[in-house]
Amino acid sequence: MESLQRHDHVARTWRRLQQLGPAHSLHLLLVKTINRLALFKILRGILLLEVDPAFLDCPAGYTPGFLDEKRLRHFACDPRSGLDDAFLDEALAKGDRCYAILDGETLAAYGWYSRLPTRIDPPDLLLGFDPEYVYMYKGLTDPRYRGRRLHAIGMNRALQCYREEGAKGIVSYVESTNGDSLKSCFRLGYRAFGSIYLLRLFGYDLRLCGPGCRRYRFALHDDESMEGMSARKA
Repeated sequence: MESLQRHDHVARTWRRLQQLGPAHSLHLLLVKTINRLALFKILRGILLLEVDPAFLDCPAGYTPGFLDEKRLRHFACDPRSGLDDAFLDEALAKGDRCYAILDGETLAAYGWYSRLPTRIDPPDLLLGFDPEYVYMYKGLTDPRYRGRRLHAIGMNRALQCYREEGAKGIVSYVESTNGDSLKSCFRLGYRAFGSIYLLRLFGYDLRLCGPGCRRYRFALHDDESMEGMSARKA
């Protein structure tokens, strides 16, 4: 039995290696190894400037649009939504907005958008960016609705709204280890513009930004409202 389990594990590893390719597999191994000793992340900055007309029409029966606080609080009562009151308190206080697609009274898909520095993981850090852009984060599609392009439709419709309000485009990031999400974003028209490297060891941070990040003022900042956190930039 143990031999069979070992064989299955090797087979799964080999299939995964073939899917990812040797370069990305080596990258995953390197990041995983470093994270055994310290927190290490590479944030790939991505940018979407143009609305894709192919992702604007919502399927029949669905309702797209920004949600008000009352609807958001209602959906937060369902743990499957990925929302809770603490998150909503912070997001709404800074003016963040949720663009969602509803199937009747079901929250099928959504994404959050901000014009101000926004908390990431680790939670004592904020991601800053040029205020002429809008930052997209916390995108989620209910598993029952995946494969219907709802995320792409919601994002493009939100971008259309923000462009009409004067924003130049959407900025976001994907962790370098999430190859599937990066490929998905590139298929949707995003392009990469730079990377942020974060290494946290013994309570100290080393943060390095690639040259492309400077143009979009894409950088990590300490959240001074977080108490008891001693991490500081090296």
